[in-house]
Amino acid sequence: MAMIDDLFIIFWGFLMISLMGIGGYFMFRKFLKQLPKEDGRSNMDWEEYYVNQTIDMWQENEKSMLEELVSPVPELFRDVARHKIAGKIGEIALKKENKEITQETLIEGYILATPKRDHKFLRKKLKEKEIDVKPYEHLFELSRSNYADNWKSRYKKMASDKSLRSK
Repeated sequence: MAMIDDLFIIFWGFLMISLMGIGGYFMFRKFLKQLPKEDGRSNMDWEEYYVNQTIDMWQENEKSMLEELVSPVPELFRDVARHKIAGKIGEIALKKENKEITQETLIEGYILATPKRDHKFLRKKLKEKEIDVKPYEHLFELSRSNYADNWKSRYKKMASDKSLRSK
């Protein structure tokens, strides 16, 4: 009986240390996102800025499509994912000087804001909605696992290459 109690205590100790480690990891990630960059603003500040600047640019169709795209995210993390993706979509809309969020901008922002593992779901969803994926293939190549910090320069280069090919 004493051996079972000892094993239970050891198991409980490992479980608690593991859970605290996981929680600490996510807290540390959030802390890193709040650290100011060279421009004096953090990633979260920029995210908030883009969401606030484009809040009036969203139409009902695009809002419902965003909700549909973030639906596979567990409910606990869905608000964070939605905010992050909306921030990236807003950033792209402002850089393109759009008057409203378009379906094209929404798809571009979603691709750039999400890791490669989520692109399979997006491709499936776009196929269901009968939306051609070919215009976005260059963005799938810029996926988060590939583009890291210099996605803007690669995006501009690929967009200019794409416009040259279409002429």
